[in-house]
Amino acid sequence: MFSPETIITEQIANNYRPTLSPEIYKKRREEFLSKLGNGVAIFPSAPTTIRTNDTDYRYRQNSDLYYLTGFTEPETVCLLAPNHLEHKFVLFVRPRNEEKEIWEGRRVGPEGAKELLGADATYEIEKLDEELPKYLEKVDFIYYSLGNEQRFDQRIINLIKYFRSMRRRNGVGPYSIIDPTEILQEMRLIKTPEELELMRRSATIAAQAHLAAMKAVKVGMYEFEIEAVIEHYFRRSGANAPAYNSIVGAGANATILHYVENNCQIKDNDLLLVDAGAEYEHYCSDITRTYPANGRFTKEQKEIYEIVLAAQLAAIEKVKPGAAFDDVHQAALDIIVDGLFNLGLLSGEREKVIEEKQYQKFFMHRTSHWLGIDTHDVGKYKQSDESRILEPGMILTVEPGIYIRPMDDVPTKYHNIGIRIEDDVLVTEQGSEILTAFVPKQINELEAIIGRGN
Repeated sequence: MFSPETIITEQIANNYRPTLSPEIYKKRREEFLSKLGNGVAIFPSAPTTIRTNDTDYRYRQNSDLYYLTGFTEPETVCLLAPNHLEHKFVLFVRPRNEEKEIWEGRRVGPEGAKELLGADATYEIEKLDEELPKYLEKVDFIYYSLGNEQRFDQRIINLIKYFRSMRRRNGVGPYSIIDPTEILQEMRLIKTPEELELMRRSATIAAQAHLAAMKAVKVGMYEFEIEAVIEHYFRRSGANAPAYNSIVGAGANATILHYVENNCQIKDNDLLLVDAGAEYEHYCSDITRTYPANGRFTKEQKEIYEIVLAAQLAAIEKVKPGAAFDDVHQAALDIIVDGLFNLGLLSGEREKVIEEKQYQKFFMHRTSHWLGIDTHDVGKYKQSDESRILEPGMILTVEPGIYIRPMDDVPTKYHNIGIRIEDDVLVTEQGSEILTAFVPKQINELEAIIGRGN
């Protein structure tokens, strides 16, 4: 007989697999709690999202809630209360329900959440409005990130309104909302050894998937066939999902930065730009390679490719402790601008071209972003209006590119050439480590492997 009160069963315990040990999540919470003062932090889970009619997209937990708990179920609220005498870590979760679990999958329930996650107190999510105010009566602040979920935003705003009015009578109660991401983004920016292990696994899966795609590509295939090769490799290797919508752009499609239709046929002399990363246990990789579908670069393709590759290698050289984040972009930009001048695609005074950003018609994005639980991970790029200084444990992408759409002032021989080369780079104590170095990117390496099968 099914009993909602039943302590977690072995089957459910096996179904719930926290990525890291409970001690690691506990350490994160303790560090976060130490920074809250007389406040309480509230993290709701990501909402489920309807795909069509009565079907949902595959669920993916809110990154901050996951970072602090390792819990993956929807309809969850995490409350962290540093000054509560007994309940510093509280969870509101879905109750056990036999019928819903038959249709939707197993739930851990309140008792299971307490046992598996080490929460000091757990409640059914339906009791949120009843129990939540009790934890707010004697605090000054609510740490909560507004703007992610409108319905929950309104719940928090209503609580603040209520306690402000009560504060006039009682002298206590929260009167302000503070965004906790200011604290969390600094914690998440520096990766621990345990996180680095997961990031390396994510990078390895993605790297091997790219290599499989290079071997499989043939003129006449469709972009979605290459997408299928890559994402098949992701799933068979244990990745949860692609870290983002895979980009497989052939020919002119390679000049569209976030092209995701992936529905065109790959033609002879097309360059194929493949930007795809894996999400492994919620940690992301992000790789881009560009190569000729027929296995041989044309003269013009090679000219542009060599500029982008040189720019990327120079930018990676800048990744080391003590360097500024902007140094990475500047190194790539200098080489791209000089290369475009040498090919006659830019002209005039170099300083003016850079000051007026005339190069942006060919190179319109920054060279790097942080990488972690989110593909575009949290973390400031500036501090005190100065470029962020790189520290060991940070992971960033290095991804310069040149994209040449048909333009009147550009020779037709360069039209529809789009090239981006991207690797994931860890800042180490000694310098840097390229997590995705397994994927070929030298011209001779690419021409030796493209379309060669297994």
